[in-house]
Amino acid sequence: MKAIVVTDQATGTAGMTLVERPEPQAAINDVVVQVHASGFVPTELTWPSTWTDRVDRERTPSIPGHELAGVVTALGYGTTGLSVGQRVFGLTDWTRDGTLAEYVAVEARNLAPLPGDVDFTVGASLPISGLTAWQGLFEHGRLQAGKSVLVHGAAGAVGSMVTQLARQAGAYVIGTGRAADRKKALDFDTQEFVDLENDVLEDVGGVDLVFDVIGGDIGKRSAGLVRAGGTLVSIVGPAEARPADGLAIDFVVESDRAQLSEIVQRVRDGRLRTNIGNVSTLDDAVAAFNPTERRTGKTIIRVRP
Repeated sequence: MKAIVVTDQATGTAGMTLVERPEPQAAINDVVVQVHASGFVPTELTWPSTWTDRVDRERTPSIPGHELAGVVTALGYGTTGLSVGQRVFGLTDWTRDGTLAEYVAVEARNLAPLPGDVDFTVGASLPISGLTAWQGLFEHGRLQAGKSVLVHGAAGAVGSMVTQLARQAGAYVIGTGRAADRKKALDFDTQEFVDLENDVLEDVGGVDLVFDVIGGDIGKRSAGLVRAGGTLVSIVGPAEARPADGLAIDFVVESDRAQLSEIVQRVRDGRLRTNIGNVSTLDDAVAAFNPTERRTGKTIIRVRP
């Protein structure tokens, strides 16, 4: 099969190459999926799991990518809940070869059925963005109606999903980003926008929940905006500053079939819109990962036409 591999962390996306690799075999409780579309998050090339396995052994050359939509082609011993020929989407294990390939082996529990009226490109755009937003808001942030949420990177793939879900939960949403992101953030239901290049973040005042996808100085300053009893949720590692009278939580997104099914249903009925940026083929993916201009939104690779 065709697959994109990485061998050297120092070269980043520029070091990716398209090669021929053996097709994967389904282990116990696995399925093999013929990948139709894959999502990609560039920061995964900095994750230790891209380069080592669960017991810290080097596993390069490794195949990146953890989001997929495709069709089940084989079942491993003991696999239940899915069938050959079924359309699926989901999030693969961090420490195994990923989805920038024509086939991938993945634990069946990490996948959910993909309805026939949802395009594979859309399906591949949902797992990380949708699950991260859902878990950060509702499991870790304990968001309730009437609360206020500050969403950093509101025009991005994760941020735009956070904004929509928070609005649907009855929250008041303030988004942040660069000046050029204002219109897109507002289009994705942000009620106010803070231009981090020109506005003063502290002018926002107090909020009940901060959803941080940026970290660094922005994350530290955000801790001071959390009201008493509020929460700072981060997906970029432990917060460098904590709210004076609140919680600071960082988490790694996990696959969840029920949550995936809820997210895709909201897409089907029009309550959620995906934020897809660049779409490329597997043959042209390396160039797509090294764009000459800045884009917001999820990068999707169409592995099959």
